[in-house]
Amino acid sequence: MTGASAGPGLVVGLGNPGPKYVDTRHNVGFAVVERLAARAGERFRPHKGVADVADGRIGSTRLVLAKPRSYMNVSGGPVASVLRYYGVEPASLIVVHDDLDLGFGTIRLKLGGGEGGHNGLRSISQSLGTRDYLRARFGIGRPPGRMDPADYVLRRFSSGERTDVDLAVELCADAIEALLADGLEPTQNRFHALTP
Repeated sequence: MTGASAGPGLVVGLGNPGPKYVDTRHNVGFAVVERLAARAGERFRPHKGVADVADGRIGSTRLVLAKPRSYMNVSGGPVASVLRYYGVEPASLIVVHDDLDLGFGTIRLKLGGGEGGHNGLRSISQSLGTRDYLRARFGIGRPPGRMDPADYVLRRFSSGERTDVDLAVELCADAIEALLADGLEPTQNRFHALTP
């Protein structure tokens, strides 16, 4: 995917809707697409009751940003609906999601592969009938002690973590802009070297 592609790209941030989940680890995908929308000077608006979308440009690339209104584990239906509406192919889809297996604030980009136990990705793969879409993985680290991962991802970031979270959100947004402009491999080479 580069800025020269003919149709729009779609960047979906994963999260859970509603004020209860704002600033939780599971909602970092929402934070990243909100940052991209702010950079483009766009606002989110409701789309057919299944997602909130913002349609604009980043550089020379026409881009649709989306936040599903469903819960994380059933994100696939809304994502497939937005893809169909805008005529976006799965190859032009970037999904931004939290990742327990990456250290806090680590950003990794990849195409396809497994879902790593992430139910939101599993739902999207099932609804699209393919795993061949781009992912921006946002590391949130492992839960402390014996805490259940399901509880950990729904915890809010501490006040001490907020500055680091904001920096990582900016870095992930930068990586997505670079991915749109330069493609996957050059962006991986650049951004994977920035975080451990």
